[in-house]
Amino acid sequence: MSDAIVEYRGISKFFAGIRALENVDFACSPGSIHAILGENGAGKSTLIKIMSGVLQPDAGEIRLEGKPVTFPTPDAANRAGIVCMFQELSLIPDLSVADNISISDPPRRFGLIDSRAQIARAEDLLARVRCEDVDPRSLVRELSLSRRQMVEIAKALGRKPKVLILDEATSALTSRDVQTVYDLLAELKDEGVASLFISHRMHEVDALCDTLAVFRNGQHIETFAKGEKSEREIVHLMIGRDVEAQFPPKPPLKSPEERGKPLLKVQGLKWETKLNGVDLSVCRGEIVGLGGLDGQGQKELLLALFGALRDVDGEVTIGNRKGIPSSPAGAKSAATRMALVPEDRKTEGLMLGMPISDNLLAASYGKISRGPFIDPALARHAVEDGLKKLQIKIGSASDPVMTLSGGNQQKVVIAKWLMIDPDIILLNDPTRGIDVGTKQEIYRLMRELANEGKAILFYSSDYAELIGCCDRVSVLYGGRVVSEQEGDDITEESLVAASLNIDVEAA
Repeated sequence: MSDAIVEYRGISKFFAGIRALENVDFACSPGSIHAILGENGAGKSTLIKIMSGVLQPDAGEIRLEGKPVTFPTPDAANRAGIVCMFQELSLIPDLSVADNISISDPPRRFGLIDSRAQIARAEDLLARVRCEDVDPRSLVRELSLSRRQMVEIAKALGRKPKVLILDEATSALTSRDVQTVYDLLAELKDEGVASLFISHRMHEVDALCDTLAVFRNGQHIETFAKGEKSEREIVHLMIGRDVEAQFPPKPPLKSPEERGKPLLKVQGLKWETKLNGVDLSVCRGEIVGLGGLDGQGQKELLLALFGALRDVDGEVTIGNRKGIPSSPAGAKSAATRMALVPEDRKTEGLMLGMPISDNLLAASYGKISRGPFIDPALARHAVEDGLKKLQIKIGSASDPVMTLSGGNQQKVVIAKWLMIDPDIILLNDPTRGIDVGTKQEIYRLMRELANEGKAILFYSSDYAELIGCCDRVSVLYGGRVVSEQEGDDITEESLVAASLNIDVEAA
């Protein structure tokens, strides 16, 4: 490709003899938005890590603006104009927003950091990403995950990229912030910046990208213009097999009498300004969805039920016992048997530097111990069972969990909680940032668990998941349930209307 700004020629990378990339040719042009598609483990992360100087290729050549280049460090790639936003945020929580944005090249005056200029620079960049509400002096750890993601984008823009790589950059964003990212990428395209966009959300790819490249098993399969292939054809290229039905079949809808007594019943739940009297129930064998626009109290509801919030008011009945769990330890106890798969697996669900085995066992030490000591045989069997049940692909159980793909990391989080054999499973957007194949595995697992008699409360920001997975959906607006839908009445139109608190029939 003669006008390519970045070009790969015969790039290969192996880890302990396992292929991550093999003989890959790939190029992108200035002023393009180029989607990189593939399952977790397809080679996407290795591709961008080589391009951004995190990894060095074992073979092949990289050319930037027609000239051969090597990037021994990420800083070298940044100086050349290649800026990458990885799925794992690079922000330092205990530094201010302004410090984080200018951390690699702060403005100086008389050889010292110019704090006033640094804050002014942060204000300009935050304004560009429509985050005027974020104080540059505030600590990053005080921000929500969505705001942190936008600060990360502001930081990337401050490096004046020629090539901007976004790895699942919208997965943690509110709908308003997603639109901001769309607008920014359109502006950068007009400025001649090449954007590489990695996302498992096909509607985002369709809305943003002009060119799509599919990777599978470490190889570049095909590049084509948007619109040349159907979504089904694209998924087939990604997984190398015909696409099965995306969602497993639901059992026939039960009447309230057939469902029996709820295993989880919530009445008038309140917390600060986020929860304003939530009423809902989940019976054994049910998947109940939490719908609504982002920020309507869904996440706080799950945290409150799991005992992670203080000063929660209202009534919660679990089986025959009344009382809101006072802590996560109480929620997962043998008396309550509740599990929560959290929103952000990187910071809330995993100990990234610890072995896969330790992460799997983190919630169930009581089940693998004899007195005060861990029984090695019980621990080994528990790890083997967890890996097998969720078909988690690993090298060794002693490897750090951070070495796994995003989908396999999410499976570790889920397997960890299944080890306590919970009766009630709270899921907070569990398929965020994972590939289509792993999503289908999680959908099947959810239905299997429900068929075993588990009660599942499932928040998703994806309407298709709520429609495809759930027996009933409770839609939240302003911290309370405004609509309850079930069976064939769960449609995109009804969910959108309820999310906006609109009565379509009345309108």
